[in-house]
Amino acid sequence: MADSSSNKPSEKKDLSVETRLLIAFILMGAVLFTTPYFFKTATPPPPAKKTEQVAPPKTDQPAKTAEAAPVVAATPPVGAVSAAGEETVTVDTELYHIVFSNRGAVVRSWILKKYKDSHQKPLEIVNTAAGPLVGYPFSLEFKSQKPAVDLNQALYAAKRSDNGLEVNFEFSDGKLLSKKSFQFAPNSYLPQISTEVSDGGAPVPHLVAWRGGFGDMSVPSPAAAQHTVYYDTGANKLEKKSASDAKNGPVGASGVFSFAGIEDLYFAAVFLPPPTPIEIQTYNDKAPTPAKSEAESLAGVAVGDGGVNRFALFAGPKDVDILKQVNPKLEQLVDFGWFSFIAKPLFLVMHWLNDSYVHNYGWAIILMTVFINFALFPLKITSMKSMKKMQALQPQIAAINEKYKNVGMRDPKKQEQNQEVMALYQKHGVNPLGGCMPIALQMPFLFAFYNVFSVAIEMRGASWLWVTDLSQPESIPIRLLPIAMIATQFVMQKMTPSTGGDPAQQKVMMFMPLIFGFMFYSASSGLVLYWLTGNIVNILQQWFFNRTTVAPDVGPVNAKKKAVRK
Repeated sequence: MADSSSNKPSEKKDLSVETRLLIAFILMGAVLFTTPYFFKTATPPPPAKKTEQVAPPKTDQPAKTAEAAPVVAATPPVGAVSAAGEETVTVDTELYHIVFSNRGAVVRSWILKKYKDSHQKPLEIVNTAAGPLVGYPFSLEFKSQKPAVDLNQALYAAKRSDNGLEVNFEFSDGKLLSKKSFQFAPNSYLPQISTEVSDGGAPVPHLVAWRGGFGDMSVPSPAAAQHTVYYDTGANKLEKKSASDAKNGPVGASGVFSFAGIEDLYFAAVFLPPPTPIEIQTYNDKAPTPAKSEAESLAGVAVGDGGVNRFALFAGPKDVDILKQVNPKLEQLVDFGWFSFIAKPLFLVMHWLNDSYVHNYGWAIILMTVFINFALFPLKITSMKSMKKMQALQPQIAAINEKYKNVGMRDPKKQEQNQEVMALYQKHGVNPLGGCMPIALQMPFLFAFYNVFSVAIEMRGASWLWVTDLSQPESIPIRLLPIAMIATQFVMQKMTPSTGGDPAQQKVMMFMPLIFGFMFYSASSGLVLYWLTGNIVNILQQWFFNRTTVAPDVGPVNAKKKAVRK
């Protein structure tokens, strides 16, 4: 399916959210830590769907099937078996629409019926543009003993079961034999796959491949989200490889794996083998996509290691509910990153709020944000009191600055000035960095929410009011959420007690909302909604504090205003 847009000149790419975050925090750090040298004042702190769940077979059934599978010797050939010509076989279940070709006994198309791609078309998880170049899914890879006949181009005889849910392919030239079997259930993401190759009755070790990328190829830069993946049972660890890892040739690993296969951000196709050693190979496949005619590096995978391979195959969404019903280890496919100890509980609570009460992830985000900000309010009260005292101390700090106004930055007298300011803070129990606490408390939650909106398929396509997809920026020409976030950031900063006496310094600090706007403008709508809601709650909390707290008595200005020479 060629896209006419591929002939257009390449458009300038926007900065990634990670780059924007890095630039924003560098700018914030520069503002916070350099302004004292220019204004000679104490450093002021800145203010601060559910996817339809389909019940796959019980968890223990696939495991029992796999464990019970004996090591079967390859079947000796019984004569020439092949098809007269190329044909396709279609399998339809409640979850899949799959098109097989008897040329190579491979899959030409695998559509997940319950999901749409980023263009709202049925989700195709096969890179159909790569197949002719690197092979279609379920082609065979041979590392050493390669058969004389190219089995990936052979015309297999296809036989379909009466219920249409099982397809068997067989090819033989009288000496070389190859068989493939695919068994599906009406309402399951867990088909059973088997392959068998023998030459003169002797098993031929081989791997089952899914090459040329995987998943939603309609997203920008699909290769960035694609990895081969396996769960090492011995190390109790999830391992991932990208196409770049195999830039100098295929990269292999072997061992006892709970699962092994390929994934993108929201979907996976992983084999669940019996508890015996297998091998996984990662490939760097140079191939185009349906949306881009230029070849790019895409991940490819091959799994197996015997003359007979029998697997259960999970091919579907990385939905936590579905994954844990299929196999508890599959939950590891949803990787919440470094902040998983915060991100996963946040996701589970939002998931529960959506399922049990609000039935909308946008409102679940708002409720979670309100709860987080009120839970942190006691800590923020301490910071607010500290900032209030710092504001009251500004006349005394200004007097100290006036006293040392002719002192250069390298003059030893400058240390005396800093000591006087710190002594004043210590006398009144003020932490000069206490004003940073509100934003510092929010940062772990910000990164945790970012990870949730990046990997949780439940957020993919989840709508809220005018927002069509909380995992993506707003699709309207002018994004309202970031603009509202900037406006509330200005209001919050105006309401926060000023701790810097120099008007020029205060003007510099007013650029902080614009820095946040730059950082969030291309972020996911859910992340912006989280920060916007936090701003609104903080405004209400600051208003309550300002109305109910009396300015502290810090005494008269008593610094001697004698001139200090350089």
